[in-house]
Amino acid sequence: MNLLLEGLMAVTAKQAAMYAVGGALIWLAIKKEYEPTLLLPLGFGAILVNLPLSGVVNQSMAGIGETAGIIQWLFETTISASEALPILLFIGIGAMIDFGPLLAQPVLFLFGAAAQFGIFVAISLATLLGFDLKDAASIGIIGAADGPTSILVAQIMRSNYIGAIAVAAYSYMALVPIIQPLAIRLVTTKKERRIRMAYTPGSVTRRTRILFPIFVTFIVGLIAPASVALVGFLMFGNLVRECGVLNTLSRTAQDEFSNLITLLLGITISFSMKAEAFVRTDTLLILLIGLAAFVFDTIGGVVFAKVLNLFLKEKVNPMIGAAGISAFPMSSRVVQRMAAEEEKGNILLMHAVGANVSGQIASVVAGGLVISLVTQYL
Repeated sequence: MNLLLEGLMAVTAKQAAMYAVGGALIWLAIKKEYEPTLLLPLGFGAILVNLPLSGVVNQSMAGIGETAGIIQWLFETTISASEALPILLFIGIGAMIDFGPLLAQPVLFLFGAAAQFGIFVAISLATLLGFDLKDAASIGIIGAADGPTSILVAQIMRSNYIGAIAVAAYSYMALVPIIQPLAIRLVTTKKERRIRMAYTPGSVTRRTRILFPIFVTFIVGLIAPASVALVGFLMFGNLVRECGVLNTLSRTAQDEFSNLITLLLGITISFSMKAEAFVRTDTLLILLIGLAAFVFDTIGGVVFAKVLNLFLKEKVNPMIGAAGISAFPMSSRVVQRMAAEEEKGNILLMHAVGANVSGQIASVVAGGLVISLVTQYL
């Protein structure tokens, strides 16, 4: 009974707040089905690491000495020391992606690049709000709309806010169906949203599909060496998918492997959600900056498409610019749903998917470029 009372009396107000945060993440995962494979372990882990005298983090115990906690051990070995978990997850992501719609319309690469605009807006905002450069760069990568990239950059930059960054990145990815329509309507007219686009893709040969991940790895490795791990593992996963001789491994990478790594990543990242580091004004600022990043990603892609239309005879629907973020396939589905709502029978899905997968590449390249620029400056 004394031990029970000792645990209850040791709970702080900040730890109680983290129980509420953890509960909210679990609720979003189960009730709303927002990114459940990550938000559920992240929420449950947030509760675990904030229990007084929790055995999941390292503790000094009378008569026993230092005890090793499993979540802290996972964090120190698979994220802090090697960044292994977020990098390995890219194998599964690459195996899931069909780059065919992008290869059929290479011009869609431009939309993926334009939709990274929110990264630079977020970095600027974070700097103006007083964050140092390494933290501002880490916060800005929330605008990549790619959870593993956000986690990896924050860890490489040794950011003090990796927990808040992970929560913001994955939460806003889950909220793309809410955030993007509002941002799209803010900068487009009804007439623009009704623009129809014919889909007449060229054929994409098997050889092209196989050579694409190899060439991308070489090119990105030369342009942005810091992103080689991200792009390389993403392209390796895609090569496993497209080679045609590793079908069983491809299915495993897409399903069991990705799910296992995501579960481990969620519960491991929760180590950085300890109350003393998470419950602070800075966390709220990071969440607000992350929201701004997603909004300006969307606006950047849409405005780029509108500018492009000034020079095109066959106009593009500017909504496909919004699909240039890395949140695959949610963003492309949002664009298609909006197109169908504005005008029945308007099909933009394949154009949006092409822009969406280009955003996957652009986001990891942007992450690598930010790492390179910031490390050179520091």
